[in-house]
Amino acid sequence: MIEWFSFILKPLVEILFIWILIYYLISFFQGTRAIQVLMGLLILAFIFNIAKVLELNTINWVLTKLFTVGVVAFLIIFQPELRRALARIGQNTFLGVFLKKGGTIDELVQACEHLARNRTGALIAIERDVGLKNYIESGIMLDAKVSSELLITLFSPNTPTHDGGVIIVGERVAACGSLFPLSQNIGLARSLGTRHRAAVGVTEESDAVCVVVSEETGNISVAVYGKLTRALDSEGLRRVLMSLFKPVEGRKGIKEFLEKNWKMFRSREQS
Repeated sequence: MIEWFSFILKPLVEILFIWILIYYLISFFQGTRAIQVLMGLLILAFIFNIAKVLELNTINWVLTKLFTVGVVAFLIIFQPELRRALARIGQNTFLGVFLKKGGTIDELVQACEHLARNRTGALIAIERDVGLKNYIESGIMLDAKVSSELLITLFSPNTPTHDGGVIIVGERVAACGSLFPLSQNIGLARSLGTRHRAAVGVTEESDAVCVVVSEETGNISVAVYGKLTRALDSEGLRRVLMSLFKPVEGRKGIKEFLEKNWKMFRSREQS
């Protein structure tokens, strides 16, 4: 039994572990500047192996010294990313932080309800599979636990973070005052302001979910897949968010729901 495990299962377990490790490493860095550095390191590793096979001793010696210093440099340069990655593992995201009672969705809905009632504008992007690190770097990094009180404070009028966007990663507020790209979609209603166009813009560039509270009307909207669903109440917002952050089988239905509502609002605006 032990020999069978050693010769058959052990290599399979090792290959599966390495494959999962590489997959999550690439997924974690995808959409950030760090992916370019990672690709550069892979290219250097490839050159190192070629030089070793061809016995190019000078190149082999230079790259060996470079890798020795590079390990330390890598740890220093990517210290914030590595810390967040280890924190995600420790948080056990598989337990569904978004869906548990009193979790991120409840805090987000409670904050949006308060902001809408007081006609306070808000722009909140929630990261999914595609990283938002480039947008995080454009704002003020926080790394604070999501709470309704924190979100309400960040969007309070006459504060430096009022006009920017908040980015949520997992159950943490990663940054505030972030800048999002404005959508160039000519099909959007002319009445939409900068916040709504920024919400649509960031969801066109990524698979993020963006929640907007209008400062003029107090309406709550959700942007996803580059489309905007408007005039949601707190319960409607909760249903949309819960559907979006359920397992994958629930995402197709919510996409169809959002597309249907988007077409309905477009027909109302045209009429």
